Formats: sequence, C-alpha cells, structure tokens
Amino acid sequence: MANNEESRGLKSLLDWFANRRKSGSTNLERQEREIADGLWHKCSNCGVLTYTKDLRANQMVCVECGHHNRVDSDERIRQLIDANSWRPIDEHLRPTDPLQFRDRKAYSDRLREMQDKLNLVDAVKTGLGQIDGFPVALGVMDFRFMGGSMGSVVGEKLTRLIEEATQRRYPVVIVCTSGGARMQEGMLSLMQMAKISAALQRHREERLLYIPVLTNPTTGGVTASFAMLGDIILAEPKATIGFAGRRVIEQTLREKLPDDFQSAEDLLKHGFVDEIVPRTVLKKTLAQLIALHQPSAPTTTHNMVVWETRSLSSTVAE
Repeated sequence: MANNEESRGLKSLLDWFANRRKSGSTNLERQEREIADGLWHKCSNCGVLTYTKDLRANQMVCVECGHHNRVDSDERIRQLIDANSWRPIDEHLRPTDPLQFRDRKAYSDRLREMQDKLNLVDAVKTGLGQIDGFPVALGVMDFRFMGGSMGSVVGEKLTRLIEEATQRRYPVVIVCTSGGARMQEGMLSLMQMAKISAALQRHREERLLYIPVLTNPTTGGVTASFAMLGDIILAEPKATIGFAGRRVIEQTLREKLPDDFQSAEDLLKHGFVDEIVPRTVLKKTLAQLIALHQPSAPTTTHNMVVWETRSLSSTVAE
C-alpha cells in the first residue's frame, strides 16, 4: 500500500515537472514570437534588447551604446521635417529598363519586386518642407531599395529637387546612403553623377546652401559626386564612407588597412567631413546651420507662404 502511494506521488511529481517544463517552453516560444513581431529590438553592436517603442523615441539610436540603426526614408523625413509641412515632389517618376538588363533575373522584375515589397517607387524621396520653421528642399535616399543605388530616376529626382530649390532660393539637404551607381542601367547611371553635380554648381552660383548628410553606408558613385560637394558635410557616427570597397583597396595595395578606415571618424580626421553629428541632434544642427547662412529667412509658416508668393511673383515678372 505504501509503495503504491509512493509510486503515485512520484508520478504526480514527475507530471508536475513535465507540465512546468512544457509551460516554460511555451513562455519561451511566446517571448520569441513577441521579439519576432517587433516588440523588442536587439542591438547589432552591443546585443542589448530594447523596447522598440523606446528605440524609435530615441530616433533608432541604441540607448546603451549609441549605435545608429539604419532607418528608412519615411522615418528619416519624420525625424527631420516639421509636422504637416512635408510636400513630396516628382512622385510620378518611375524607373524603366532601357538596356533590357538580365542577370539571374530581369531588371524589370527586380524593380517590380522592390516596389511591391517596400511601397517605394525608387531609392530616393524628394520634397519641400520646413526644419524648425525654415524652408528646405530635402532628398532622402533609402538603402532598402536595391542598396540605395543611383539609377536614372534617383539622378533625375535629385536634379529636379536642386533646380526647384535654386528657383525658390531654398537650401538643399540630401541624406545620403548608397552602394553606388546602379549597374543594371550601365552608363545611364553614371551620367547621373555629372547631372546632379551640374545642378549643384548652378545652386552654388546663386550663393545658396547645400548640406549632404552622410549615413551608413555612403559609397561608390554617390560619394564620388554629390555626397562630397556640400558647403558643409555632415556625417553620422561610425558611418562607412568611401568610394571603392575595403576589400578591393586591400587587394590593390596588397596591404592591411586600419580598422577605422573609411569610417566617419577617420574622414573627419583627414578633412573630408566637417562634423560628425548624432542623429538625435541632427535636426537642431541643420536648423542652426540654415539660420546662420540665411539669417533673414522666415521662421513661421505664414511668413514662409508670403515669401514663396513674393518669390514666385518676382519670377513671373522677370
């Protein structure tokens, strides 16, 4: 009788441990599911888990180590532009496949997949808005769309943005992130470097301000053109900035490069970048720079509308 009771007691104890283990497994699965659903974010630099809402409140900068996570174009616009002041331009421009390019799949199919997946037309968004009340023409590149590569539409949209800013006498800010020229468009992609640079030269001749903001990564043809043509060049901390890739340079020179090679900090040390600005203070810094270079610029929405009306009226009169 005693043995039967002990047997039943041992069995119930084993059942209790089994249920507890099963419950623990369920909780673990639930936690993994919550992380997968985007409630938590694990920093790729320090490994700390941060509540996604807190991370976004800190503009996607890790509160533990200061690592700047990559953000998309919509998020970047929300971070920089005053609420209800953003007006996109040239949204109708769409990329085509003039060379009928094909590698593992057709270029036209790649474009369609990217557009459907990301709800983007191409790798840049352009528009007019305000930064702390100052009117500005803003272009924001998006690395998610084919590595932010510069194709014909990217070049055309940025050129039109700069020309619009020149006409309105607005400063231009371009947030750069790119792997370089878009190989699927061949020479047509490389032509965008000269086209954007020419538009910037006309903007400069009018003594207007241009500020590129170099984010991670900024490489290739973008670095070789408009990313390095700014009056004041800003960069985010630890951003990779360069023309050719690190591996290509090492193979060409046949020597090991320093660990910080092509980092924003290394470029600042050698004079290629004017200042490294954390994302959390980027909007304030841009507003201060614009104010310094346009001290008579309007600071209210009403004055901005009046200023634009006067500018357009004078253009028509001429």
